[in-house]
Amino acid sequence: MTQDKQTWSQRFEKALHPTIAIFNASISFDIELIEHDINGSVAHTKMLAKTGIISADEGEKLLTGLEQIRQEYRTGKFQIVEDAEDVHFAVEKRLTEITGDVGKKLHTARSRNDQVGTDTRLYLREQIEQIRILLRNFQKVLLELAESNIETLIPGYTHLQRAQPLSLAHHLLAYFHKAERDWERLGDVYRRVNISPLGCGALAGTTFPIDRHYTAELLDFEKPYANSLDGVSDRDFAIEFLCAASIIMVHLSRLAEEIILWSSEEFRFVTLTDICATGSSIMPQKKNPDVPELVRGKTGRVFGHLQGMLVVMKGLPLAYNKDLQEDKEGLFDTIKTVKSCLEAMTILLDEGLEFNSDRLTKAVAEDFSNATDVADYLAARGVPFREAYNLVGKVVKTCISGGKLLKDLTLEEWKELHPVFASDIYEAIAPYQVVSARNSYGGTGFAQVKTEIDIAKQKFIV
Repeated sequence: MTQDKQTWSQRFEKALHPTIAIFNASISFDIELIEHDINGSVAHTKMLAKTGIISADEGEKLLTGLEQIRQEYRTGKFQIVEDAEDVHFAVEKRLTEITGDVGKKLHTARSRNDQVGTDTRLYLREQIEQIRILLRNFQKVLLELAESNIETLIPGYTHLQRAQPLSLAHHLLAYFHKAERDWERLGDVYRRVNISPLGCGALAGTTFPIDRHYTAELLDFEKPYANSLDGVSDRDFAIEFLCAASIIMVHLSRLAEEIILWSSEEFRFVTLTDICATGSSIMPQKKNPDVPELVRGKTGRVFGHLQGMLVVMKGLPLAYNKDLQEDKEGLFDTIKTVKSCLEAMTILLDEGLEFNSDRLTKAVAEDFSNATDVADYLAARGVPFREAYNLVGKVVKTCISGGKLLKDLTLEEWKELHPVFASDIYEAIAPYQVVSARNSYGGTGFAQVKTEIDIAKQKFIV
C-alpha cells in the first residue's frame, strides 16, 4: 500500500509506505513549536524582502499569511494536513493555500535543518526564562519560611546520623542557594541557546545573498553561528539544558527525600496538611507524602532524557541526521516535568507543611550532637583539640553506658574529665547556645542567618 500524495521532489517515483510515513513523522509532537516556527519564518521573510531575493509585495503577502496561520492556531482552527510530516511542512502547506504560489517562495535560502534548529532554540529560550521565574518563586517561599524559623532548631545530620543542631532557617537556606546556582546555571545555558542557525541551510550555507545577522537581530539572538556545519548539527545547547534540568531535579529530590523522612512517625518533624497529602485505600490512618515522592520519582525520568540525548549525539557524523528528530520529545517532557515539580514543591513548602516546633526542640536535646561543643570548650581553654576530641569521645561512651546525656553530668564529673571545666559548661552545651555560637561566615548562628536572609532578599528587589 502506498500514499496517493507525495511530499518529495520528482526524484521519487513512489510515496512512503503509510506505516513508514507515520514512523518518520514528528508532527504529533513538534506542533508545539508552531508559533516559534512562524516567528522564524517571519524573520526569514523580512530578510528575503530586504535583500531583494523576493519582492516587497511578496514579502507582505507571506507575512500576512503567516499571521493568519498564527491566529488560526491560537483559536483552534488550524488543521494539520494529512500528509504533513512535521510542523514546518504543515505551516508551509497552509501558507501556500492562503497565498498561492507565493507561499512556495518561503523556503528559499533555507533548509528544514536550520529551520528546526532555529525553532528549537526559540522555544528553549522562552522555556528557560519561564523556569527561572519558577525558581525565583521557589526561592521566595524558602526565604519566607526561613525568616519565620531563624530560632527554630533542627537536628543536623551527616551519614543520616545526628551531627550538630542547626537553625531550621539555615537548613532551608541551603536549598535557597542550590536554587540560586540553578538560576545562574540556566542563565549560562541561555547564552549558548541564544545563537542563530538560521541561514546555515542544509549544511553548507546558500548561494543567495542572505543577511544572517539581520535575521539574528530580528529574533533577538546574540549572533549567528559562524560555521554552517556546526549550526545545523549542534545540540550542545540541548544537552547543557538537560544537564542543568537534571541538577535542578537533584536539588528538588534531595529536599523531597528530607520531607518524606521528616513527615514519618520516626521523625515527626513536620505534619503534612490535607491539601498536599493523600490517604490510603485501606488504611484510614495514613497520610502519604505523594508530592515529594512524585518529585523524587520524576527525577529519574529527567536523568533518562539527558542520557538519551547523549547517546543520540555520541556517534553522529556531521552534519544533520534524522536521529536528531529524537531531541524534541525528551526535551519537551523534561521542561514540563521540571516546571510541574517546581510548582508542586513551591506549593508544598508554602501551604503543605507544618513544622512541629515542640518535637524539634525535644529532638535537639536528646542526643550527643553537642559533643563537638565540649571539645571546642576545652580547645578554647588551651587544651589541644585532638586531646579534647579524645576526652569527649571517652565521656560520651561513659554517658551511653550509664544512660545519660552530657547535660546530665554533674560539675564534679566534668572536672574529673578535665579541671578546666566550670559551671558555664552547661550553657555552652545547651542546644540554643550551640547554634547561636556558630557565627563564622556562612555558619548556622542566628546572627549569621539573619545576615544571610537580608542579603538573599536583595535578589527580589526590583
